[in-house]
Formats: sequence, C-alpha cells, structure tokens
Amino acid sequence: MTEHTGGCRCGAVRFSASAEPTHVSYCHCADCRSATGAPVSAFVGFAADQVAIEGEALRSFDNGAVTRSFCGACGSPIAYADERIGGTLYFMLGAMDAPGTYKPTLHAYVREQLPYLHMPDGLPRHVGSSVSRSQET
Repeated sequence: MTEHTGGCRCGAVRFSASAEPTHVSYCHCADCRSATGAPVSAFVGFAADQVAIEGEALRSFDNGAVTRSFCGACGSPIAYADERIGGTLYFMLGAMDAPGTYKPTLHAYVREQLPYLHMPDGLPRHVGSSVSRSQET
C-alpha cells in the first residue's frame, strides 16, 4: 500500500494517509471559494482513522458542521471535515506532495460555479454535494 503524504507551504504541518483515497473531486461552492481564495477547489478524501497529522502550527476554523484546518505559520489551507459526512478527512489537492497522482472524478456544487470558469473535462457534474450528508444545507 502506498503512503499518501503532504503538508503546508512552509513545512510546519505534515500529514499522511495509510489507505487509498476514497474520493477525489472539484468543488465549486462559495464556502470553498471563500476559504481558499480560488475559483474552484480540488480535494482528496481519506478515511479519517487512516490519517496522521503532525505540526504544532496546525489551526482550525469551525463553520457550522464544517471544520477547516490550515497552517498557522504560513496560512496554507490543509483540509476539511464535515460532521454530517463523518469518517472522511478531505485534503486540499494542492497540499499533497504528489498532486498529479490524484485525478478528480467529478464536480460538486456546479450550481455555484463561476460563470466564466469552463472545465470541459467530461466528468460528472453534481448540482449540489456529491456525498450524502445527514442534514444537507
């Protein structure tokens, strides 16, 4: 089994996952845009019990059911967890050491996609979430 690793820009936070990814996707929601500053985000999800995160600089911000983690030293976004999904931790694709290894398989929240952003990749497009949540908002 391959170990999947990554970290923040400055190296103060490192993480690894000892299981294969459960989910790789793009997200077009306004919340992800605000959290990352990017017009679209890409995530790779792993079973949370197979993930290890190290670094005293790790910080988090809770927004309802979603907790986003970031490096308190360099500000790099690291991951998010959604208590409505549970059991999965989603890392920013750009925080992975080998981001080219993880090819997104779908687009989520395309109803919020910016009108000038065109990604003609043929992947499935979900109007809302691509993952069932216990209390969808």
